[in-house]
Amino acid sequence: MGANIQDVARLANVSVSTVSRSFTHPEMVSASTCQKVLRIAEEVNFSISRSATALKSGKSLRVALLMSDHIRRWFSASIIEGLNQSLHPRGYDLSIFQISSIEERRDFFSMLPVRRNADAVIVVSFGVDSNEIERLGDAGVPIVGINCVTPRETGFTAAINIDDRQGASLVARHLIGLGHSSIAYVRTARAVSLHFSVQQRYEAFMTSCENAGIRASAIVADDGPDSIAGVLSHLMADPTPPTAVACQEDDIAIPLLFQLLRSGMRVPAELSVTGYDDGSYAYDIGLTTIRQDPFLLATKAGKKTLDLIETGTTSEPFEVVPAQLMLRASTGPAPLSPRTD
Repeated sequence: MGANIQDVARLANVSVSTVSRSFTHPEMVSASTCQKVLRIAEEVNFSISRSATALKSGKSLRVALLMSDHIRRWFSASIIEGLNQSLHPRGYDLSIFQISSIEERRDFFSMLPVRRNADAVIVVSFGVDSNEIERLGDAGVPIVGINCVTPRETGFTAAINIDDRQGASLVARHLIGLGHSSIAYVRTARAVSLHFSVQQRYEAFMTSCENAGIRASAIVADDGPDSIAGVLSHLMADPTPPTAVACQEDDIAIPLLFQLLRSGMRVPAELSVTGYDDGSYAYDIGLTTIRQDPFLLATKAGKKTLDLIETGTTSEPFEVVPAQLMLRASTGPAPLSPRTD
């Protein structure tokens, strides 16, 4: 017969509640005591029952994560890593829901109050409407946003956002300051309701160009394996090609840079290119981009989530992180004479 929690408490010379806290709330136990309890538990092959802990606390010990982007991408993976680092030591697991259609979104918000299988919901990069907020209210759980639409006004309990409008404006001003008067903005075709953060970037960029009297056009990258090739074809076929291209994200800018170089285009002598994220390989390839730290955003969102679950409040519910322009080799002054093909 295996060891039970009373056996561990006796061997460690602590109370049963101290053993329980060492597993579920280690921050409430001294480091030396926690280490001793965990060492003895391992020696006697004891593990605390998750279901029993959940039953006692009245919590599911689960946080639902709603994402509209592919999980394999750098931003999404960094968000998951940051949240896991915050939530896992406190005994909470992540349940990831990749919302790729309006129907999937509707099903999630309809079923959550019925299942009541999450203690909080974290939403990444898309807005939540009033009906969905009401459904979450029925479930009695906090909703925390990461890079979401004006969360204070739409019912979020807490949120942390990078200032996407500021970031996009920084890129626009940088290119305009280099003398570029014909600029293209490359974006994806995802519905605004499923990917709000990038929509803010697009709107802010186009507004900044318009206010400066600069001609800016939009190129939509299809969601498929040949999307970047399609963007390149569009650029090469343009009778009045741009001298600068601003990309919605590094995942567009980096492969576009490689294809431009393979096609014989000189970057930045003939065409300047910018990204957004400062993710993997942006520094190595010399991409001018906007830096954001999704891991940091996620760890802060995780802390807010835990505060709300356990105390009902958090010290800074709505937080905005400033964007930072990273100047590298992919941008330069506009060519004296526009490129013609």
